[in-house]
Amino acid sequence: MTKEVTLYTTDYCPFCRRAKELLTRKGISFREVDITQDAAKREELEKKTGWMTVPMIFIGDEFIGGCDDLSRLEASGELDRKAGKSV
Repeated sequence: MTKEVTLYTTDYCPFCRRAKELLTRKGISFREVDITQDAAKREELEKKTGWMTVPMIFIGDEFIGGCDDLSRLEASGELDRKAGKSV
């Protein structure tokens, strides 16, 4: 069963672009929430995750981290499993 992948991004973030490119290349659909102009949402996410940087990536309800964490999941072969993607 596929899980929703959600990326909280800003429009000026190269790591956000890199994370979106990886997911697109893998054929994993995702929902992008641009928080560039939403200080309240960014503050809410910082409290929830303890992170101040973007992207903030969730697979289902699980916060997996940022772009480097997503890349590590891909390198270990865990990204497909976590996202529920059939291989």
